[in-house]
Amino acid sequence: MTHTSDSPTGVDALILDYNGVLGTQPTTSMWTRLADLAEWPGRHLPSFQDAFWAPRNAYDAGELSDLAYWAKVLGHHPGPRWLRTLRAADTAMWLRTDPHVLDTLHRTRRARARLPMVLLSNAPAHLSDTLDATAWRRELMTDALYSARLGQCKPDPAAYEQALAATGVPDPRRVLFVDDRADNCQAAARLGLRTLHYTGSADALREALALAA
Repeated sequence: MTHTSDSPTGVDALILDYNGVLGTQPTTSMWTRLADLAEWPGRHLPSFQDAFWAPRNAYDAGELSDLAYWAKVLGHHPGPRWLRTLRAADTAMWLRTDPHVLDTLHRTRRARARLPMVLLSNAPAHLSDTLDATAWRRELMTDALYSARLGQCKPDPAAYEQALAATGVPDPRRVLFVDDRADNCQAAARLGLRTLHYTGSADALREALALAA
């Protein structure tokens, strides 16, 4: 179904990143706890983070199972109980949300109940399922697209095309894409989407949505 414009601001839909926009970054203590659970040698956090991120894109894209991902991080296969512990701690690191961003989106939802809001996140399967079960996801988002389900991560153009289709707005110039990564915004802009490179200011988001602070 095609969305009909009712916007005086020229924004007829939102496509929103999760981590770094709605979701806050993990704290050092969270990283340290995960490294401890992984029994990382010497509790050396930088090397653990390097090992964590190296296969993450493939994990986010659904190309690696939980077991295959953590085997690459650790260098060996964890047992079932250890795997569940690691996955739970990993997932928990990404669940904190920014109350200022959520407040802005709730204001937007109250002001324009029919405005499509689509979540577009690079996230593995278990985190995707957990985010889908949250209250804010059910209350705010028209749809949510996750890389593990799409089989592709931002900045792949196909991810943006599927998110744009989910908004129901045919003109990308009337869709605002919000992401904390400049490369993701640049990829969206190449497809004609409006973009906001989010750097932590909810005021900037409110301004982009033409809302009063």
